[in-house]
Amino acid sequence: MSQGLVTAAYIVSALMFILSLAGLSKQESAKAGNWYGVAGMTIALIATILDPKVSGVGYIIVAMVIGAIIGIRLALKVEMTQMPELVAILHSFVGLAAVLVGFNSYFEHHEAAAAAKEALASVNELAMALGGKVEPVNSAMQNIHLTEVFLGVFIGAITFTGSIVAFGKLRGVMSSTPLNIPFKHKLNLLAVVASTVLMIHFVQQGGETWPLIVMTLIAFAFGWHLVASIGGADMPVVVSMLNSYSGWAAAAAGFMLSNDLLIVTGALVGSSGAILSYIMCKAMNRSFISVIAGGFGTDGSSAGSSEEQGEHKETTAEDVAETLKNASSVIITPGYGMAVAQAQYPVAEITQKLRNAGVEVRFGIHPVAGRLPGHMNVLLAEAKVPYDIVLEMDEINDDFPETDVVLVIGANDTVNPAALDDPNSPIAGMPVLEVWNAKEVIVFKRSMNTGYAGVQNPLFFKENSWMLFGDAKASVDNINKAL
Repeated sequence: MSQGLVTAAYIVSALMFILSLAGLSKQESAKAGNWYGVAGMTIALIATILDPKVSGVGYIIVAMVIGAIIGIRLALKVEMTQMPELVAILHSFVGLAAVLVGFNSYFEHHEAAAAAKEALASVNELAMALGGKVEPVNSAMQNIHLTEVFLGVFIGAITFTGSIVAFGKLRGVMSSTPLNIPFKHKLNLLAVVASTVLMIHFVQQGGETWPLIVMTLIAFAFGWHLVASIGGADMPVVVSMLNSYSGWAAAAAGFMLSNDLLIVTGALVGSSGAILSYIMCKAMNRSFISVIAGGFGTDGSSAGSSEEQGEHKETTAEDVAETLKNASSVIITPGYGMAVAQAQYPVAEITQKLRNAGVEVRFGIHPVAGRLPGHMNVLLAEAKVPYDIVLEMDEINDDFPETDVVLVIGANDTVNPAALDDPNSPIAGMPVLEVWNAKEVIVFKRSMNTGYAGVQNPLFFKENSWMLFGDAKASVDNINKAL
């Protein structure tokens, strides 16, 4: 394949990725968006393999086959509830790839630079014998390349360890509480300043090895600390933030490899991840700058109480069914518990039965319900719930006072009034679904345990709230039978 055809294929691939992002912005076009992305990546891979500048095609194909086998196995095996942690660990691969590409590019350039110096010295010996001297070529391009290498490794190292910590927290193998070591923000600032000084020295000295190695170790520790300092309630935003970081790491790798498509793709992922993080920060009343700085939300100095705050009232599936029969308007607010129980299918059945009986049923989705943006939307779409009755928090919050019954299925922190009433709560200031304003609230939970943020929910003890304990799927199945 000629270089012109490769360039044309890269342009088509980039357009496919843009169409993919556009398609994924709406539920109705999400499936088409996925196919655009698959087509774009297929074109990019074929063009790269057939690129006349690429060598070692056999190794590339072997790596692709191994990666495809692992990817297909994971895709068939992973549960929807495990998607956030899968995304986090995939981000770590992108970060590590950027680090390895950076070091490879550095050593390759370093060898070429050393050979050029030797050649220049030999020419200078001859020139001096003739009474002259050869000046070294302009080093501007060399400085640009060294800066690309340094920044690519820095961003990749942060993404690598930060994503591993995010995976650990989402997987439950690490505590979801924020790490709160003394002077943590000053340590973050020190890491940035030290890395900047090392980069200046690295470039000025023409690419000494030790500053790059020291910076890599600092960046590994920096990435770990950034995400470890963030509490569990804010992890959905962290996943989005790491998505942005991985995009910029890929773009940096593109610069080092002189690959235009990788630069464009990385920039698309980086910018879209940053935009999504900004939107989610607004939804959670968090500062976008503090997201990038790490340790946003709570600083760990104050934590809401996990103790029960009164007497709760229990109900049964049969009583809930009777309440729903007598209602004229119902809002369902799903959370991570619904995803864990795989209760979306019987919930969709209840929805259809109630709508057939003339009851208005809608869904209220918090921007960070679940542990990944759009988590609940995907689950409901999977169960064939109509798109037009699935509304965002801002669209439905004002309707709760006129609602007869709200079913809170597996949600906790996203419906916690402490976010508005308790300034000392770790989730203070986070906009929530104000379900307590409805005439009656039914909360589906396994127990009275706290949510992911580790704070008790005053909603459970309000006069108009009833607790329906048990597995969410079993509870919804029993309501279905009673209906």
